[in-house]
Amino acid sequence: MNFSAQSKAFALLLSVGLVAGCSSTGGTSEEGGEYGSDVAAVDQEGGSTVYGGDDQGGVSSSAMTEEERMAAREQAEQQALREITVFYFDFDTAEIKQEARDVLVAHARFLANNPGQNVRIEGHADERGTKEYNLALGERRANAVQRFLIVNGASRGQLETVSYGEEKPAVMGSSESAWAQNRRVELVFE
Repeated sequence: MNFSAQSKAFALLLSVGLVAGCSSTGGTSEEGGEYGSDVAAVDQEGGSTVYGGDDQGGVSSSAMTEEERMAAREQAEQQALREITVFYFDFDTAEIKQEARDVLVAHARFLANNPGQNVRIEGHADERGTKEYNLALGERRANAVQRFLIVNGASRGQLETVSYGEEKPAVMGSSESAWAQNRRVELVFE
């Protein structure tokens, strides 16, 4: 789903307005008077207004259509999902967990919509097993994520895979907790 520059700017302004509206305390200033803010958190009709409480020169969410609100919400959700870049695996497997699939789909859509964006897919394993076996396991994990991204819209040319095996642990230690955090794939956007 492609958004025009105007829609992106509108969503950005709406986000700034929500942050500005949530950051005020609604009390009085130290001088004892009311805040003379030019940002109204909520107007009488229930929409928020960004810059210009009298709706002159500002952007009001009450003027947004339901479709625009849904698109802005969808875009914010996709952005939040793309902030997750580490995916964990069970012991001795390269199967992508169900909870990682929606996040990887969001990354694939982002890559499909941004053909100039590249990502390095780094596969890792815990310390159990030989170095050679763990390098191969890390590679299988990275390749599984690569295939998933391609199937969901990313271009093969945007993706590079590398396996570090057990060489770059996220957590030092020889406990199940440490091993679980080291069995992972990381997406590194370039």
